[in-house]
Amino acid sequence: MHVPDGFIDAPVSVAAGAVAVVGVAVSLRGARRELDDRTAPLAGLTAAFVFAAQMLNFPVAAGTSGHLLGGALAAILAGPYTAVLCMAVVLGLQALLFADGGLSALGVNITIMGLVTVAVGYGVFRLLLRVLPAARPAVTGAAFAAALASVPASAAAFTLIYALGGTTEVPLGSVAAAMIGVHVLIGVGEALITSLTVSSVLAVRPDLVYGARGLIKRPELRTRTVSGSGGAAGEPSGAGA
Repeated sequence: MHVPDGFIDAPVSVAAGAVAVVGVAVSLRGARRELDDRTAPLAGLTAAFVFAAQMLNFPVAAGTSGHLLGGALAAILAGPYTAVLCMAVVLGLQALLFADGGLSALGVNITIMGLVTVAVGYGVFRLLLRVLPAARPAVTGAAFAAALASVPASAAAFTLIYALGGTTEVPLGSVAAAMIGVHVLIGVGEALITSLTVSSVLAVRPDLVYGARGLIKRPELRTRTVSGSGGAAGEPSGAGA
């Protein structure tokens, strides 16, 4: 889905860039409340995973591409503000190091793949948790739905931006059908990966899942003292003279 240089005209690119700058600035302030000694390492790992996943591109149409996004996963694990920063860093590095998405379109890419996926994904996740029971299967299901909704929402946001400032001769209907249709399928794959990842972290360290913090207790290791022969439980057997 990375938008290349020249695909969106200058006025709309500048406007999207301004939206991205505001979103990142707000996230810089909000991330202070989310990051601590537990979540900071996980945020780094999440950003690395998203970076690797986004390098697997599937051609869609007319210079665009589709791939796993990761915004919902990052928001659920590290928090929405931190997730926006992770996505902005990932997209910036891809544009600078691999020319995956143009520099003039970086604001567009951050807006549709960072702000939109995080807002929609985390919003759906939190909304579902309000009506579902506080249990691991419910959190996993909410993560699945959040990722599934975030990907076509990002494609729809791109279609809107293309309608406002697209520079190619590809009809809007063709772009919308290609982008949204393919990304619904990509969303299913991303939903599976997101739910499996969240479920795995919940199984061992539920306190690390920002979006479900406090809902599920961390599993505790319990030990049982075996009584010795002729003695009480927890006491040594036998008696001295």
